[in-house]
Amino acid sequence: MRKPLPATDPLLRLQASITARDDRLLGWLYDHGVLTTDQIATALFPSLDFAQRRLRRLTVLRAVDRFRPNRAYGGSYPYHYVLDQLGYDHVHAQRGLGRPRRDQARRRKQALTSRPDLPHLLGGNQVFIDLAAHARTHPDSRLIRWQPASAFHQPGAFYRRGGDPQMMARGTSGFPRPDGAGVWTEQDRSVPFFLEYDTSRERLDVLTEKITKYERLYAMSTWAWPVLFHLPSGRREANLHHLAVTVPVSGARLPFRSHQSYSPRPLTVTDPPPSPGPVSAASTSASSPPARPPASMPTLRW
Repeated sequence: MRKPLPATDPLLRLQASITARDDRLLGWLYDHGVLTTDQIATALFPSLDFAQRRLRRLTVLRAVDRFRPNRAYGGSYPYHYVLDQLGYDHVHAQRGLGRPRRDQARRRKQALTSRPDLPHLLGGNQVFIDLAAHARTHPDSRLIRWQPASAFHQPGAFYRRGGDPQMMARGTSGFPRPDGAGVWTEQDRSVPFFLEYDTSRERLDVLTEKITKYERLYAMSTWAWPVLFHLPSGRREANLHHLAVTVPVSGARLPFRSHQSYSPRPLTVTDPPPSPGPVSAASTSASSPPARPPASMPTLRW
């Protein structure tokens, strides 16, 4: 009697079905934890319906899992997508990381569903999602790097060759903890940037202390990246401008740019940072599309 064929390995079945777009999505979920249906559709798909069909397929293949947080006053939010265990297996195989823990997906999903600052995480991700969405329909633009906040949480994460060795001894103490970082390219010009995503839950003096920490980082290292502050309202922005104008930066005052109105395209900040201070900042309001990083900055090391 003919022996039955062995069942197809689930990971091989998944890898046989993966597209380049799926690879990008799984990599984002691995690095950044969670994205909503709308975020995924905006950044990667031509329509919400197309995105929903593909996400259902990836869920059946156990590449992704999903949950829906409840709203405080009834109802629920859209689906939030995270990696399922086979998604972790696939990303680890693609990146040469070895097999992940067998319960890695379960542990991370549990951590994300119980995370008190989940709206902050999603809000920070939204800034990069909007950049990726713009790049999807503009061939001369590209988000070529998107780093999560966790990339800068380890001691020595900011140290680079040519920097002060004391940075290693100090660990993360006294240095900024950005909510993300990226490199944006437009018309063959690239600019790296740090993101500070504000939800107004912190006092304004905490934000100005962050500026001081960036200045300390730049004074002790070769970093020279501008900082993009995303603020929830025009009033919050105006109050921060008023307080931050007195913050000294390398002998100069920190140049915030106020943007109260927006064109249909994401905003471009065109003013270069003053010399010698390497810090510049652009503030955006949550009621408007997030700003594109400065596109006409001088050459920066990254």
